[in-house]
Amino acid sequence: MSFEVISSSLVPTSGNTRRAVRDAVAQRIADPAVTRLIVEPGADPGGTDVGNANPDAHLAQVIGALMLTERLDVEVAYVAAQPTAATRAYGLPHGSGARELAERGRAVDVPLIRDDAATVLVGVARHLGADGAQLHGESYVDDHRLFTGEVRGIRIEPTPQEPGLRTRLEGGMVAALAGRRSWHRGRAVQTGGPNIVVEREGIASDRAVKRSTYYRHHVDLKLVLP
Repeated sequence: MSFEVISSSLVPTSGNTRRAVRDAVAQRIADPAVTRLIVEPGADPGGTDVGNANPDAHLAQVIGALMLTERLDVEVAYVAAQPTAATRAYGLPHGSGARELAERGRAVDVPLIRDDAATVLVGVARHLGADGAQLHGESYVDDHRLFTGEVRGIRIEPTPQEPGLRTRLEGGMVAALAGRRSWHRGRAVQTGGPNIVVEREGIASDRAVKRSTYYRHHVDLKLVLP
């Protein structure tokens, strides 16, 4: 096994960050001997680059680059300095333990969750109402109706086991009556309405959409797990 490290500190922060990450990934996997990428975001949560400010967003961009270039045969290991939503979702260590696992661990096929904007989900996504308003519309997890009407929002997380994702309602009386602490698992979740803001790894989109779908990609992710 041969691996390359991709650190957020080595990715340009000006211009199109997503394109910069894609170019960095392409450079590292150009050698056919490279079979694993070790994703190592910055350790400073107050930093200005995407990896420092949100390490899960950096991991999602790296995996997204592999997905878009059809190179999901490359294994991915995650070395986060601190616990994140992604490390909790996949049961990953952080710090020195994560680096040891990244170099010596075994990759396992896990469901890869992405949205209809070709953005990969590794930690947490939310569907929210625009401008702080209630989320109006309806949402389905596979064939199960999660809500119809108005709620504060919905939370979506990937899972290492099939079917691939879980979601629940967040906040408000409707959510309480519907049992918001109950997770609903499925292969896909779709929300429709007039004012949906998609929050990906803590970063909210700058415009509202009328529909957003998260679903399991047809090719799994090869993730190094404990």
